[in-house]
Amino acid sequence: MAEMSVGEKGWGDLLAEGRLPKFALICLGVWLNAADALVTATIMPSVGLDLGGYGYFSWSVAGFLVGAILAGASAGRISELFGLRAATVLSGLLTAAGCVMSAAAPDIFTFLAGRLVQGLGTGWISGFSMVAIALLFPERHLARVFATVSGVWGVATLLGPLVGGLYATGHDWRGVFWLFAVQSAAFSAAALWLLRGAQSRREGAGIPWLQLAVLTLGVGAIAFADLAGDAAVSLGLVAAGLVVLVLVLRIDARARVRLLPREAAKLGAVVGAGYASMFLMTAASMGFAIYGPPILQTLRGYSPLWAGYVVAVESLAWTVAAFLVADVSQRWDAIWVRAGAACLIASVIVLPWALADQPLAWVLIGASLLGAAFGLSWSSMSMRVMAALPDEDRAIGTSAITAVRQTGAAAGAALAGAAANLVGFSHGVSAETARAASVSVFLIAIPLALAGAWTAFRLTGAAARNV
Repeated sequence: MAEMSVGEKGWGDLLAEGRLPKFALICLGVWLNAADALVTATIMPSVGLDLGGYGYFSWSVAGFLVGAILAGASAGRISELFGLRAATVLSGLLTAAGCVMSAAAPDIFTFLAGRLVQGLGTGWISGFSMVAIALLFPERHLARVFATVSGVWGVATLLGPLVGGLYATGHDWRGVFWLFAVQSAAFSAAALWLLRGAQSRREGAGIPWLQLAVLTLGVGAIAFADLAGDAAVSLGLVAAGLVVLVLVLRIDARARVRLLPREAAKLGAVVGAGYASMFLMTAASMGFAIYGPPILQTLRGYSPLWAGYVVAVESLAWTVAAFLVADVSQRWDAIWVRAGAACLIASVIVLPWALADQPLAWVLIGASLLGAAFGLSWSSMSMRVMAALPDEDRAIGTSAITAVRQTGAAAGAALAGAAANLVGFSHGVSAETARAASVSVFLIAIPLALAGAWTAFRLTGAAARNV
């Protein structure tokens, strides 16, 4: 076979032959899921002032994540049942409806119900976007597509809270949900046009109701753990939730209609090792995003804006690293996966040492290492998982990538919360509790990072021989 020219493998070829609008649609879908997940981080004080319910603040994120995880896990089967085009259009309309519920909410419970609906809608959007990547783009373009998706995710983690903050500063928190409602409706209209002929529908496809019901219990336990004020209760709920998630894998392996690919539970296989790496690495990263800003404000006297800029270095490094490796040849992808795992371990060692009182440069280095961990590894891990999927599992396997990431985020947030509460963070942010939390939330992340590195090496080592 003649070797492809540079032009055939470059960005120009990626966006040729009508692929540019479809590529933009996928990026918009990823943006909606990632940005909407974090937009409430800066508007909840304003929401509480208008609607009351300060005690329910955490539910704005927890409810969203529960909906997004369940939707992402079922997206592959839904696309097979209804077809990718119809399912994608409906997911955008559902997201728009959830945004309208929150924007027009007369009370806190309507607002939170809207957040749950938004989670379901954007979870399906993101899952269907992953299915679209598998259907619409040739293999030679997957590195660039996944690198861009990873970059969009990194940018959204920065801009989501910023957009919310701008609306909150203008005393119009409802406006941010009207903005997302318009974007979601536009996404549906574009999908109706752009996804004509893109079908993943399979005759006889069904919904794995039992696995989804058990998954709901597991994810619910983890979500409640993030809300529990007692550290022991939080750790117990996380442990119970993880046990239930393992039970889902066992049930699914024996089911006629599966929720996940056949080898999802096998750490010796590419798919199982890939999912495990994504889950563990994401879980290990959550402490800095959640507790970095209040620690920096308390111990260094930074304003919320400057603390946010410091944490945003992670997102910037993520995006830059993702694009730097987008053009790498396939034989290098194992190196980038392992380099990402190494960066993660380095970051959870540097950050607890530097966050409280070392020069700011060390904090920025730790944040950059954390972002680079995902920018370097994510597209290569996703490509390896996708390449290992048989045709019958292509839809459910690719859509599950987002659900695995968000399940790891929920578990990591709950574990970081338990670690912070163990040192008294839940009783008030003082210099003493902030200093203790600057260490504890990363100590609990180190075993997760090490386990994530081990599975990443399996993904690129022995497991790779199963491709």
